[in-house]
Amino acid sequence: MIRRFQQNGEILDIGCATAQFLHFMKQNGWKTTGIEPDEKTREKAISEYGLQVFPEESLDAFQKASFDVITLWHVLEHVSGLNERMVQLKHLLKPSGTLIIAVPNCKSLDAKIYGKFWAGYDLPRHLYHFTKADMKLLAERNGFKIVEVLPMKFDAFYVSLLSEKYKSGKMRWLPAFWNGLFSNLKSKPINGHSSLIYVIAMK
Repeated sequence: MIRRFQQNGEILDIGCATAQFLHFMKQNGWKTTGIEPDEKTREKAISEYGLQVFPEESLDAFQKASFDVITLWHVLEHVSGLNERMVQLKHLLKPSGTLIIAVPNCKSLDAKIYGKFWAGYDLPRHLYHFTKADMKLLAERNGFKIVEVLPMKFDAFYVSLLSEKYKSGKMRWLPAFWNGLFSNLKSKPINGHSSLIYVIAMK
């Protein structure tokens, strides 16, 4: 997916956890950098894969226009200062670069099915909940434009399974599968899937 927009170069993954994604990208010829706030997780990524992974405060130390691609996989919903983070991302991204942000979609069908039990809300760890309109506004306010929106179809099954547990106290696999499948098959462009990937460029 990334190579549809950027063939190679330097990639920064914010919230990289144990860095399997960055390890994969490095194996495919990319120069990789990770940000991971949790110290133990960060140390595991470094020791296991030998990657450059830094604490979150290191974002301020990187030079302007350092990265061809910046990714945030289910990270933005945890960030308290949204506009401040977007300004920071614009500073770090090359003018021709690509920003990829994946977030839960609170207008999805599985969110409607599970209501207050929808696992995508994940309170209090998720500080914000996004719709397509929210993401468009956030991007445009900070000098970006959304190039494409893509579904994360497997998320519907995972989120539905967690939602079943929150609702009934049990891992009800069959209802979770059917609700996840229904969410994927019946999602309309105006609402979308359980989680969405926003491919973003500078204006």
